[in-house]
Amino acid sequence: MRAPIIFLLAVLAATACDKNAGVRDAENLPKTDQQAATEERQKSAVANVAQGKKGASPEADGNPDYVGVAQCAACHQREFDDWQKSHHDLAMKTPDSETVVGNFDDVTFDYFGTESRFFQRDDQYFVRTDGPDGKLRDYPVAYTFGVYPLQQYLIEFPGGRLQALSISWDARPKEEGGQRWFHLYPDEEIKAGDPLHWTGINQNWNFQCADCHSTNLHKNYDAESQTFATRWSEMNVGCESCHGPGRAHVEWAGLPESERAADKNQGFALRFDGRRQARWEMDAKTGIAHIANDVHTQAEIPVCAQCHSRRGTQFPGVKPEDNFLDFFHPALLSEGLYHADGQINDEVYVWGSFLQSEMHADGVTCSNCHNPHSLELRASGNDVCAQCHLPTKFDTAEHHFHPAGSEGAQCVNCHMTDKVYMQVDARRDHSFRVPRPDLSEKIGSPNACVGCHTDQTNTWAAAILEKKFGQPEPHYGEALFAGRIGAPDAESQLLKLAMDESQPEIARATAVSMLPSYLSQTSAQVLQVIAQGDAALPHLGLAQSLDQVPQQVRPALAIPLLYEDERVTASLAASALAGAPLQSYPEEVSKRFDRAMSDYQASAEFNSDRPESLVNLASVRGREGDLPGAEKLLKQAVALAPYYTPAIINLADLYRGTGRERDGERLLRKALNRPIEQAIEKAPLQHALGLSLVRQQKLQDAMPMLRAAADAEHASPRYAYVYAIALNSAGDSAAAIQYLEQALQRFPGDPEMMSALVSLYRDTGQQEKAEQLRRQLQ
Repeated sequence: MRAPIIFLLAVLAATACDKNAGVRDAENLPKTDQQAATEERQKSAVANVAQGKKGASPEADGNPDYVGVAQCAACHQREFDDWQKSHHDLAMKTPDSETVVGNFDDVTFDYFGTESRFFQRDDQYFVRTDGPDGKLRDYPVAYTFGVYPLQQYLIEFPGGRLQALSISWDARPKEEGGQRWFHLYPDEEIKAGDPLHWTGINQNWNFQCADCHSTNLHKNYDAESQTFATRWSEMNVGCESCHGPGRAHVEWAGLPESERAADKNQGFALRFDGRRQARWEMDAKTGIAHIANDVHTQAEIPVCAQCHSRRGTQFPGVKPEDNFLDFFHPALLSEGLYHADGQINDEVYVWGSFLQSEMHADGVTCSNCHNPHSLELRASGNDVCAQCHLPTKFDTAEHHFHPAGSEGAQCVNCHMTDKVYMQVDARRDHSFRVPRPDLSEKIGSPNACVGCHTDQTNTWAAAILEKKFGQPEPHYGEALFAGRIGAPDAESQLLKLAMDESQPEIARATAVSMLPSYLSQTSAQVLQVIAQGDAALPHLGLAQSLDQVPQQVRPALAIPLLYEDERVTASLAASALAGAPLQSYPEEVSKRFDRAMSDYQASAEFNSDRPESLVNLASVRGREGDLPGAEKLLKQAVALAPYYTPAIINLADLYRGTGRERDGERLLRKALNRPIEQAIEKAPLQHALGLSLVRQQKLQDAMPMLRAAADAEHASPRYAYVYAIALNSAGDSAAAIQYLEQALQRFPGDPEMMSALVSLYRDTGQQEKAEQLRRQLQ
């Protein structure tokens, strides 16, 4: 079964352009002319942009501030040699005999009866596969994408759009199962029209992949024509992706030596000298090295995070020296992305894990372990850890319980467990955590011990570790788990974590983001203190959850965030204040609100190739009272991505609010009647339609819809609560009680369902049960 697509906010979603008009142009070309048409579009791309035409092929932008890797290599040969053939170098290439690693020797691959063929013609690489209408066509490969452990291939479509083919090449050695074609979604047939189909919105390169695989990339989406004119300074990840534009550095290098000494940054806005200046001393007692001098070692981390994090790009034009939160909205330890204890679950790309680690807290940085140019580890096996951890203390059977040289004796297998993504890509968790089978028993998170010893239990592993290392300390995962399941003490646990400055900031920020769901007078006061504090990630956590805060409380929490330096945080705070009366506040508040709201709208427009951004912007328009503007945006979102349920539900709700309930019903029914192969999350639509039918006094028709939504695999607790209330309203209190009792097994501790059940027990004379459950709520 397909895993649910999780959208944190609009900023964390995938994106695409309109795929219909341009596709017809390609279909009208004779197949033998497609290669010539592709080449012609590439030749005329620069001219198209200069003439103001839309939908040009991706090309170099000619920015003179970016000098290119060849210029860098003239003076930095060793670094250039390391970089060549690295994953950064091979992030994106034009296809040729050296860059293509897949087998294009007229081989076929079958995917649920669709046979794709990979072949060469006139020195070009082609794939014959199902296009946006499901019909087989020949598509020339425009670019290779990545190299190991898999290589993907990009296909060019009209409108400046590149799409990532879902059939990929497994570049691993044959003895490891590689050297074969495989599909990224092997267990479910993904057909044309599905957003996950390779021609669909969620496989679009321009938004999904481009800014992390090229240097100084500009998406350049035109909302009016729904086309891209994406540009880069270099096609792949070159020196200037991390160091910034190099022209000033080249000019600095040409100065007389006496003048060069005056510029300590050597023409760059940012340098990464801290790691080399750090003086590490070994603590003989602990066996762990620590930095002995006062030096900032981690300047590179936010630069790496620009790509090596789960984040949404909110504004274009980021440079390495820029504040990360001025341009990106990173994911916190959200459910679906991370396990409750912060271990990786979905693809989260290192940064969020590393921020949780003791190593990060102690000043370790990415390039302590990785050569930043070749990206290879600085040592092999346990030797990379031995840079800071005494082998005589840690690389012993007494410490790791395994024979020397065995798999169990490898540090990473206990402290950096991996998970496989994209079918073949095993990525390690960079939180460097101690295995916690005791925590697994409490909150269901995985652990390395029973991950290998599959015939044993968490209790078995926990007993061994406790005997050796003592009682484990409390862990922030318990508080986050309580918040996820709605435990009776969730608020108190989250408050404690949010205020504990000894805990990782990203964990505290996650607790802050969850507290609005449990808002009380106490937690509101704590959140106000946090809003007025200095911690950037807790500010972000609060800003992204302000919509859950009651309107009367919201200004007290949002206004301080308008004064923050982080552009993304301030813009989110402004969006939450849209429509709020600010006349009674100082003039400076209004100025900051206007500036931040302008940023929010600019961000939404920058990402207007995505339905999520259009829905977010429509929400602002609605709160400002511009209902026609909100309706227009929601209709655009539905047309752009008919599968995207929030757009459909919000549009139906707008219809309801403007006296057009029947229009809303028709919209919801149309969405639910989409062809089965076109993916759509039905439960929210069924729930919304059920409520619409209730409002129209069609209770008999409403009940099956409400029940279907409540029973759905990924249903929210709210759906179960509403269905139970509907049962009770229909006069069947016994069925309502039975359903709530069963639902609480799925959603233990949900306060809304528990309160409803207390009331129903009382109403039906079951006082003892009511009192017992009431005590659990306290």
